[in-house]
Amino acid sequence: MAQITVRPVTSEGDRQQFLEVPQWVYRHDPNWVPPLKASIAAQLSPEDNPFLGYGEFQGFLAFDDQGRAIGRVVAAINQRLIEREGRRVGLFGYFECIEDFAAGQQLLEAALSWLGDRQIEVVRGPINLSTHNNCLFLVEGFERPPMMMMPYNPPYYPQWLEEMGWVKAKDAYAYDFPMEPLSDKFEKAYRIALKSGITFRPIRTKGEGFDEDVRSLYRLFTQAFANNWSSTPRTEADFLEEAQQLKSLVDPDIFPIAEDNGEMVGFFMGLPDYNIALKHVNGTLNIWGLLKFLWYRRQIKQARMITLCALPEYRRKMVPLALVYLTMKGGEKRGYQRAELSWIWEDNHPSRRITEASGGVIGKTYRVYEKEL
Repeated sequence: MAQITVRPVTSEGDRQQFLEVPQWVYRHDPNWVPPLKASIAAQLSPEDNPFLGYGEFQGFLAFDDQGRAIGRVVAAINQRLIEREGRRVGLFGYFECIEDFAAGQQLLEAALSWLGDRQIEVVRGPINLSTHNNCLFLVEGFERPPMMMMPYNPPYYPQWLEEMGWVKAKDAYAYDFPMEPLSDKFEKAYRIALKSGITFRPIRTKGEGFDEDVRSLYRLFTQAFANNWSSTPRTEADFLEEAQQLKSLVDPDIFPIAEDNGEMVGFFMGLPDYNIALKHVNGTLNIWGLLKFLWYRRQIKQARMITLCALPEYRRKMVPLALVYLTMKGGEKRGYQRAELSWIWEDNHPSRRITEASGGVIGKTYRVYEKEL
């Protein structure tokens, strides 16, 4: 057997090798979409990183006997999550490894050891520092590429964890939607919402209007999802920064907003599936990558629906169903052929009922694992 060496990421050279590991893991996988390396590097930057204000992390690399980096993982402690849950929860994320069980096991053992040295009691993952970044292992639905900002992994990752004694913490689902007309009850819901005084409009994408909408989205998002499992609220600054990065990618036709007397009370956040274009840029948006991205984005005929949100008191006014109605109408107008709503926790029954009533069918299953130390 090849000799495996695992060591912590400590230098700029290590960080560059860390970013390159997925290229080796997925070199023969036609469904893989390379993540933007600059985005991963920013999340794990040792300088000017907002996460380091309330947490700490350590990356590890696995090397084969020829000195090639064949695997990676990050162990992390999010103090906000610990305070919220009242117990010492640690995280692992950014896990990638070639199909070598010994290498994968040694990587995870290194992460567990680092967390154990810091009095962590239970480890959860994969979660890349926070559920606001990438998280989850795909466990069912490997036949299709991932939608934008959704995880993807080889089937052997979850198999390995189960062999190592990790257990399921929670599943999440991605729902497939054909772009077909909805039942009449959705249009009726839209009419009821209008009669109740609710107004609807697309998100604004320019100037002060965009900034105002993003701040309203942040307030609503934070209020509506304050109790999400294994999650802690983002700061407004973090939310605004992420929104600026996505500003040029927004399609207002699939991002409707509901208002009551000018105050945002609901939204349905959708984006074109830019993975169709990102697949061709190999993780780097240099001048040639950008040109390829602009060329291939014209081929996008599917969308990822990210979040359906409405304040509880507006559900009886049919705001969620009205938002679904407007989004599907907008998608048909733009020529989208299919959509995916992802992801929804398995125990989020209100969202699942609306999704399934809209014609959504579970297409993929994802999982977060836990292990007691």
